[in-house]
Amino acid sequence: MSVRACLSPLASSLSRLLTACCALAMLGTASLPPALSAERPAKQLFGAAALPADMKPQSIGFYSRGCMAGAVGMPVDGPNWQTMRLSRNRRWGQPELVRILQDLSVKAARDGWSGLMVGDMSQPRGGPMLTGHASHQIGLDADIWFTPMPPERLTYEQRENLSAISMLKPKSFYVDDKRWTKAHENLLRDAASYKEVERILVHPGIKKKLCDTVKGDRAWLAKIRPNWGHNYHFHLRIACQDGSPGCKKQNPVTGGQGCDASLDWWFNVGLVPKKPSKRKKPVKPKPELRLSDLPSACAAVLDAPAKPADEADLKVRDASFSAPAIAIPAYDPAMARRSKPIEARGATAATPASAPPPGAIPTPTRRPRD
Repeated sequence: MSVRACLSPLASSLSRLLTACCALAMLGTASLPPALSAERPAKQLFGAAALPADMKPQSIGFYSRGCMAGAVGMPVDGPNWQTMRLSRNRRWGQPELVRILQDLSVKAARDGWSGLMVGDMSQPRGGPMLTGHASHQIGLDADIWFTPMPPERLTYEQRENLSAISMLKPKSFYVDDKRWTKAHENLLRDAASYKEVERILVHPGIKKKLCDTVKGDRAWLAKIRPNWGHNYHFHLRIACQDGSPGCKKQNPVTGGQGCDASLDWWFNVGLVPKKPSKRKKPVKPKPELRLSDLPSACAAVLDAPAKPADEADLKVRDASFSAPAIAIPAYDPAMARRSKPIEARGATAATPASAPPPGAIPTPTRRPRD
């Protein structure tokens, strides 16, 4: 028998296998066998979902290793808020989080804040994100820009391209007093006032500014936690809610107001760039989370039918409110991956003030567990 004759059956088998794989890829994640789905990075599985799972609301797992069922959407527009970077499709959360954000927008407006610019919350079914955050996986996290909402309603393109504004002086760890206002302090105080809110992450320079300037009641400062980044926005996190027995709690905030030597560590050690090492060791990439790394209930969340699009958002409390309709393209994971960061690099500033490019902020060392 010739060599060609021996190889012919093998070539035919390989061709059929390749054809089958291509067909599965075209059908999408839902058509993949469970074993193959489990081996794909979880961010690809959860990042492909355009709408929430039509299930009872609950958070499953931990903030940085989990998913969520029964999410609701923060409406694109409200009387005192606008949601940003709509291409990312990250305006979803547990109902209690969305209710708190809507209420905060009203409370903050009474204290001099023009309105919330709502950044990343969670994907429709939570889980690891296609880009960015390690947390935001169980519907209990939300990013709020330090930039006040402009008076006009932004177009889809403006929401994709406008930049948040850093609160720091250029090439500095400290707040720029030309940008920081009493309204910024009031906004953080109002956000911390909710019993459901466990912690609010800000840049250490912003924490120091609050420690140095807040008068009267200072107990709420305990919830304001210093962390890297967070000079363009603050990160609001609420506690596990009733009805979510599988939600893993974070350690409670301790240590008083946090305006002590623990804050000094950031400026003396934490934020100080490391000296270049003469011996360059290759950095081993951290393994990506797989579906098998998440709580087992997350597989059911992925497989659940979607909520109808017209029923997915939590209603705006003010029934009289209306805003111009925005033409939002159908969700495309590739667009989410290409979305611009909220920083000023390659974007247009949302206010006349200009933010320093991200590279102007010194590179930090290790991260704390917060």
